[in-house]
Amino acid sequence: MKKQFHIDEEAARCLLCADAPCNKACGKGDVARAIRAVRFDNEKNAAQWIEGCTASDLAAAQEACIHYDTPIRIGEIVTHLPQYQEKQLPSLEIDFCGIKCENPFFLASSAICTNYEMVARAFDMGWAGVFYKTICMDDIVEVSPRFDTMSTNAKGDFYGLRNMEQLSENPVDVDFDILRRLKQNYPTKIVVASIMGQNQEEWIQLAKMAEEAGVDAIELNFSCPQMGIQGMGSDVGQNPELVLYYTSFVKHNVTIPVIAKMTPNITHMAQPAIASHFGGADAISAINTIKSVTMDARGTVSEKKTVSGYSGRAVKPIALRYILELTQNPVTNVMQFSGIGGIETWRDALEFIQLGCRNVQVCTAVMQYGYRIIGDMIEGLSYYMAERGVTSLADLVGEELPNFVLPSDLDRSTIVYPMIDREQCIGCGRCYTSCMDGGHQAIDFDTESRQPSINGRKCVGCHLCQLVCPTGAIHPAKRITKK
Repeated sequence: MKKQFHIDEEAARCLLCADAPCNKACGKGDVARAIRAVRFDNEKNAAQWIEGCTASDLAAAQEACIHYDTPIRIGEIVTHLPQYQEKQLPSLEIDFCGIKCENPFFLASSAICTNYEMVARAFDMGWAGVFYKTICMDDIVEVSPRFDTMSTNAKGDFYGLRNMEQLSENPVDVDFDILRRLKQNYPTKIVVASIMGQNQEEWIQLAKMAEEAGVDAIELNFSCPQMGIQGMGSDVGQNPELVLYYTSFVKHNVTIPVIAKMTPNITHMAQPAIASHFGGADAISAINTIKSVTMDARGTVSEKKTVSGYSGRAVKPIALRYILELTQNPVTNVMQFSGIGGIETWRDALEFIQLGCRNVQVCTAVMQYGYRIIGDMIEGLSYYMAERGVTSLADLVGEELPNFVLPSDLDRSTIVYPMIDREQCIGCGRCYTSCMDGGHQAIDFDTESRQPSINGRKCVGCHLCQLVCPTGAIHPAKRITKK
């Protein structure tokens, strides 16, 4: 049995330190960036950041690692990196609602973009634009603490974030002055004002103030799930008549593009989305956070708990499902889309683009890893396009849509059996346990040799065994016709 070293697992242990000590100790390369590239699905490009580093340089970097457990095995990661091959990278420019964007990566309306300095720093790092934190007429008073997480460990890496934040706490005139200065000082970046009103007059007033501030577009927040005021946020987004009403009034009072932000806290998102279309919206952004409950004490405020929004990589499949619903709908598929929900890597972003989005918004990943992840997103997506020979990002928009069909249209006449790679199998028996108790009892396990084997007479090709295998030792065989 051969145990393999998995560089992605080792890179996942990296704490992503600020002003990384490993870099200072190395002195010749950007070791931290190389490890981060592996962590964020950019393994093919990682070696470029440590070119020129000697074995002693990397040993010094590993010695300087301040990990809470054992140092990251930097030397081993580097020896397993594929050789970097420089490519001529295509531009990531794309048009969204008639606006030229330098790349598809935007900051999502949230805690990651609440003042001028934050957004300016993100722009300097390479983000194409910002959906600024939602502006409203009410005085917003937030709670403490505001966040809770769902994690596989207690070490700062989480797959789900529950938040109780609402809208911008700044005075209205302060926020619009921030947007004005951002557009003046960063004319090539895209500034979108996210707004939320309580009535017709407020929606119109906020929209006009946004246009006067010189922003590129307006996002109508019909989706915030944790508003302290009834009749706002997702209360509106769940009511197609109100979505139509407010979208129409805003659209008739401004000349810049209007984007309707949908709530996932609804069975059929297409209904309010269609309403926004008939109200004149140019695009749809989806999804906002999902209403949720956590029971941990960290989620309490003065010993009380409440329902609030859930985000992070755990919600990505749900977000993709809603995007698919809208891009397949014969009414809304003529609109443009901005995808949100669980985007951490360039590959996550690609999935939204391939389902029809022309840009993506990132929030929770920035809260965990900082604005710096934009470098890996841009590089990874550019490199992917270069490898495929794709010269325009727009060519990827919606390319996966023809591959989605109804469950009734799926091929049910063939089967793919799993097969076990004996070199990779370590004999843990996870596949056996899962198949016995959660599958079709199609795996036999020899307790002496600790070798699992597939029973073809019972196997239905569900591939649960492949999903639970910790070493990737189970692979699909060829598809054959069922007997």
